[in-house]
Amino acid sequence: MKKIILSAAFLAVAGLTTVKASDIKNPVEVAVRQDSTTKTPVELKDLPEPVQKTLQAEPAKEWTPTAAFLVTNADKSEYYLINVKKGEETGSLKIDKDGKVVQ
Repeated sequence: MKKIILSAAFLAVAGLTTVKASDIKNPVEVAVRQDSTTKTPVELKDLPEPVQKTLQAEPAKEWTPTAAFLVTNADKSEYYLINVKKGEETGSLKIDKDGKVVQ
């Protein structure tokens, strides 16, 4: 009887210690892209004159500028990203150095 109990205990321990490993059938590939766009803070008073005129023009003058950034893309194109607020609403405008609104 003692041998049967020891054999059962040995099989139980051996069964618990085995590891079932399987090959990965669908390997996961991770791709990382680095964004080469830079965003530099700009004081509102330091914005170029054409940009300030656009902010004072009819569609945008209802909004109050809160922050401005000079955004430079990988292709060296630049525009100003201006965060604006009207009451509880917030938004942003993209304006190039010539004062034209960028889509």
